[in-house]
Amino acid sequence: MKILVAADGSSYTKRMLAYLAAHDEWLGAHHLYTVLTVVPPVPARAAAALTKDVLRTHYADEGEKVLKPIRAFFAKQGLTSEFIAKTGAASDVIAAQAEKGRYDLLLMGSHGHGSLGNLVIGSVATKVMAQCRTPVLLIR
Repeated sequence: MKILVAADGSSYTKRMLAYLAAHDEWLGAHHLYTVLTVVPPVPARAAAALTKDVLRTHYADEGEKVLKPIRAFFAKQGLTSEFIAKTGAASDVIAAQAEKGRYDLLLMGSHGHGSLGNLVIGSVATKVMAQCRTPVLLIR
């Protein structure tokens, strides 16, 4: 199975990884994993004051902060994976990557605010599910 793992480095990402580790059926060489993190863009006015190299370094560093511990987790589990850091609106980038990569499953952690919370503050998970056709497994 080709699995896209969306990660933001939060406690919900850690909970999702713990779920993976606790369920042997998700681990093993028969699955192909791609781990994706999305770095929010620097506001346009601030970005205009920075060089492209500074911005590129910022985005790479922020992505690596999230991916480094996940790389260690996958290595400890003996799993090979692809790791991708992109910049943009998280829900848009995750949904686009899921569609473009033709993944069998999208795995992501969720805050689990519920319907009322989503109406007030929105939810990346809700937006992703609305934008892509890839099945999503949410871990709360």
